[in-house]
Amino acid sequence: MSRKIANGSSCTGCTVILVQNLSDKVEILRRYASPSHYIRGKQAPDYKGEALQELEMLTVNAKEAQEFILMKILESNQATEYLSKFMNGSTNISSFKRHVPVVTYDKVQPYILRIATGEESSILCGEQIVELLRSSGTSRGEPRLMPSILKNLDRRTYLYSLIMPIMNKYISGLDEGKAMYLLFVKAETLTNSGTPIRSVLTSYYKSPHFLHRKHDLYNNYTSPDEVILCPDSQQSMYCQLLCGLVECQHVLRIGAVFASAFLRSISFLEQHWCDLVNDIRIGQLNSSITSPACRLALMNFLASPDPELADQVEAICSCGSWKGILGRLWPNVKYIEAVLTGTMAQYIPMLEFYGGGIPLVCTMYASSESYFGVNLRPLCSPADVSYTILPNMAYFEFIQLEDGLRLTDHEEVIENDKLVSLVDVKVGCYYELVVTTFSGLYRYRVGDVLQVTGFYNQAPQFKFICRRNVILSIDSDKTNEEDLHNSVTTAKKILENRNYLLLEYTSYTDTSTVPGHYVLFWEIKSTHNKSPAPLDAQLLESCCAAAEESLDYVYRRCRAHDKSIGPLEIRLVEVGAFDALMDLLVSHGSSINQYKTPRCIESSLALKLLNSKVIACFFSPRDPECSM
Repeated sequence: MSRKIANGSSCTGCTVILVQNLSDKVEILRRYASPSHYIRGKQAPDYKGEALQELEMLTVNAKEAQEFILMKILESNQATEYLSKFMNGSTNISSFKRHVPVVTYDKVQPYILRIATGEESSILCGEQIVELLRSSGTSRGEPRLMPSILKNLDRRTYLYSLIMPIMNKYISGLDEGKAMYLLFVKAETLTNSGTPIRSVLTSYYKSPHFLHRKHDLYNNYTSPDEVILCPDSQQSMYCQLLCGLVECQHVLRIGAVFASAFLRSISFLEQHWCDLVNDIRIGQLNSSITSPACRLALMNFLASPDPELADQVEAICSCGSWKGILGRLWPNVKYIEAVLTGTMAQYIPMLEFYGGGIPLVCTMYASSESYFGVNLRPLCSPADVSYTILPNMAYFEFIQLEDGLRLTDHEEVIENDKLVSLVDVKVGCYYELVVTTFSGLYRYRVGDVLQVTGFYNQAPQFKFICRRNVILSIDSDKTNEEDLHNSVTTAKKILENRNYLLLEYTSYTDTSTVPGHYVLFWEIKSTHNKSPAPLDAQLLESCCAAAEESLDYVYRRCRAHDKSIGPLEIRLVEVGAFDALMDLLVSHGSSINQYKTPRCIESSLALKLLNSKVIACFFSPRDPECSM
């Protein structure tokens, strides 16, 4: 992409003015650093062009934007108890970089808990903390609470506002139809002091920023807001699928936030399509839907019987193989959107199976701590997705991982002078992400490992690699999320050659045996229209061996030479076991929107559930090779 920016010149389709006057640049950065002018539903008529031009300006001036963001954060929060400990009320950026430590959640949690019990927000944040955002928690099974101020909604909305202008550069006519996005809220709770605890997506979907989008043709969803806001995920999913089927000819985009949630919806459709067809046929909503808001909202959708559409849906769903079914049910769909990076990458084969060639699109990178960036090449292969970090979302720093992904443990103390600024990262290098936000996180280790793939103007582009805090360990071995994913990816190819797909997996270290060993829980499905090849012990034992061969040298040495790790085990679970796991974790506080299957099970309840679903166990039949 062109990096040339000159007065009146064109850059990726946008006219960008070179800002030479310092006072003008400061004014522009002030506007872009506080994107409250850019709230959905209040944009100027040509907001799409303005959005891309603004993106150019931000990325061209990424260094200045970052310095401006940090300055504003320090000015807003200088009097907080937390920052005062290190800076004594100073707003000096150099002082911040010298004295404010790099921290993990355990250092911030006491302040958050104090606010939750009624203390003033000022102990951590200069502005009122209006909600605590519950993280997905499923990377390790323990949800975390992140402070959030009212203006955070503006920043999230700003990032969302870039998505469709970017997509519109590659696919035209998206404003001429609807999106069937499966979106869900989670019931919220209150702290003792009355502060709401909710997921970041629940916060957004309940906000005016989402609900006041009525004039935005690019965000015309098939599901009424009342259905999206139904806290009963099963009733909401049923009604959203029903709306999507009724509007099938108008649907141009389908998806969910995470690939796992979208596949869960397809599984739900497999189980309930007969009921959905019947509702369409007779023009009445199934009596199992008891939510008054959902029933009222769907009256217009089922105003009259539609036996012709019912016959079409029934013929498609009852045809046998569901390969390519999404394109048959929604014939005008142009792409499927979901998060497909990190652990979500393992769902790509299943999405390709159901999609039958529909492009898979991954648009943005965000978390409960902060929203980060966007994918400027949304039609690229999911394996090539890189996110351009937006320098007005937060202040970003990075811990370089000198030795691949293994330089530091997540809890190790990081010296301040080891951090790298946003614009100083190097292409090809791996980094752990550190953020400073307006809402009370200062030099906070998010735990994400990223690799720099390039730059867009001054802003770096990152590939998401893994979460650093998910590992398996028996002895001196340390298997991180990427190691696990790669080993499973290798092993599941053996299944695919026999017409089986790995639907889902997780793991844990079983130390009840001596020596301890790795356990993989696998749920699989046949893709063969007729009878598949037998799923015999030799096949699964081969998968065990392949997984072990794909793990790193330290693991293989411990297994084959030191004998400090026992043979890897695959526990095959019955169909629906991982749906039950999701239900369990959602019932304990995770959001269905943000749910990600934990790749390392630590919850005793979750482990008990999965073990109760095991139908067969298989072990690696031989030691792996351990030569370097």
